[in-house]
Amino acid sequence: MIVELLSVVAPVFIVALVGLAWARSGAHFDEISISRLVLNVGVPCLLFRSLTTLDVSPFELAQMAGLTVGVMALFALGGFAALRAMKLPAHTFLGPLIFSNSGNVGVPICLFAFGEPGLALAMTYFAVSATFHVSLGGPLFAGSFSWKPFFRSPLTWAVAVTVPVVATGAAVPTWIARTTELLGDIAIPLMLLTLGVSLSKMHPESLGRSLVLALVRFALGVSAGFLLTALLGVEGLTRKVLILQASMPVGVLNYLFAHRYGRTPEQVASLVLVSTLLSVLTIPTLLAWL
Repeated sequence: MIVELLSVVAPVFIVALVGLAWARSGAHFDEISISRLVLNVGVPCLLFRSLTTLDVSPFELAQMAGLTVGVMALFALGGFAALRAMKLPAHTFLGPLIFSNSGNVGVPICLFAFGEPGLALAMTYFAVSATFHVSLGGPLFAGSFSWKPFFRSPLTWAVAVTVPVVATGAAVPTWIARTTELLGDIAIPLMLLTLGVSLSKMHPESLGRSLVLALVRFALGVSAGFLLTALLGVEGLTRKVLILQASMPVGVLNYLFAHRYGRTPEQVASLVLVSTLLSVLTIPTLLAWL
């Protein structure tokens, strides 16, 4: 089991460590341009290719999308209650408790653990989570809401194109399938490299608080995933992918929002760093449990 777990977890963290080492060496890495390339081109193409070519039924994909909305609602309720109990500001820490790193870490973990069907379900979770994050992440930190990020996001339009294709079973022209496959293949390695580069710039601040919140994030993910699947009688691969994705560490994008809106970004950066380091232990443990 240890060898199997290492074969799943090790590639993800090794590639992230390559990005971290690259940044620490002083070599140039255009993080902004590469992140935009991944989010605007690579991830939408990976989403389209994953959901239109794999042997996963439209019902399973729709079920995963609905479950994702459900666990995120539980994250919001549980996270708000936890922050009230800890007397911490929701505008700074609620976003990190809701939005996990289901893309950079979760997608490759599910791919290596469960194969191509796991990738399709993981991409569904990520698509829903990322769409909410793009449209609601900024407002949580800023205190005001706008629909512009939602409609401007290429991921939103990728979902809008992909859903009818999957629902109708329409044949995708070969040239489109091959193009999206080529562009989609860049997403996972670049996401992991970017994660490593991002972590290289972060420094631990208020370690005690960050560790407690990282544990709260993990506990929320595990409990919400188990609770929702148990109540609805969801079993099999969908259950495993949902629980795993829900338990990922804090997403790096939260730090960018905190920095943009001046919500103590150093504390959010510390939370991202500590939760990611903690995931080296929590992800293999959860995989063994599942």
